[in-house]
Amino acid sequence: MRRLARPKPLILILSVIALIVLVAVGQYLRLFERTWFNVQTLWQPMNAQSIGLDQYQVAIEARVIDGLDDDVSALTFDPVRKSLFTVTNKNAELIELSLEGKILRRVALVGFGDPEAVEFISADTYVITDERQQRLIKIHLEKDTTFLDAADAEQMTLGVHMSGNKGFEGLAYDSVGKRLFVAKERDPMLIYEVQGFPHYNPEKSYAVHVVNNPKRDAGMFVRDLSSLQYDERSGHLLALSDESRLILELDVDGRPLTTLSLSKGRQGLQKTVPQAEGIAMDDDGTLYLVSEPNLFYVFKKPAQP
Repeated sequence: MRRLARPKPLILILSVIALIVLVAVGQYLRLFERTWFNVQTLWQPMNAQSIGLDQYQVAIEARVIDGLDDDVSALTFDPVRKSLFTVTNKNAELIELSLEGKILRRVALVGFGDPEAVEFISADTYVITDERQQRLIKIHLEKDTTFLDAADAEQMTLGVHMSGNKGFEGLAYDSVGKRLFVAKERDPMLIYEVQGFPHYNPEKSYAVHVVNNPKRDAGMFVRDLSSLQYDERSGHLLALSDESRLILELDVDGRPLTTLSLSKGRQGLQKTVPQAEGIAMDDDGTLYLVSEPNLFYVFKKPAQP
């Protein structure tokens, strides 16, 4: 009886190298954590407080925002105006959109550097980020405002983890807790909680506190952060990742609960969302999303029987 031939050393070496590469790629893409999360959700009951992102279906897909050629970045819902706001960073503008993705208004931004996010704070008041300089800039928008100059605005610079073009990509605001969530895209990927900015009570001294939650940030199985949304009803935070093509719901303790996939064939999508840059949620729980350079999406949760 012939003995089985031993594998050649070269084959063994190549197999080990291939295995190491696969493990490294899986870790880089956070595939192991994402797979484990998906397995866990199979037998765990739905959290009663969960938004239930996995149940959302696309209602408007890849609608071109007519009249806009520049890259849109970020999105926020204005509950007073019942409209959306986004920013462009090449020819810096603040742009108001209808809930159907039509341009309602354009406001030039002067001295804002590289605006990447905008967030509604209160009636006529918003915060815009300057990604490269890590500035948070409070603006006041009147009906007849045609341009905004950063030099005239209240602003602050965090100056943490400065690393080129991987700065502040997303904002979300908790109006009850007076917390401004600020997302750093990656290298490292972090979410800061800023209290005291913008300054809402002139009778009190100006004091800013910045904290982060390393455990929460480490548990997010996504590769980057593009946008944030805070849900006042549940207290949960939504985190958008362009590179992972995912929206992640985090509970009050920062634990992942549900996800919404932006890949073809999921959530009713005919095509993968190419470069998701901003999300917003209205009073009814409808989700709005913009993708570079100028695409508009709407996701809705089916009515419960």
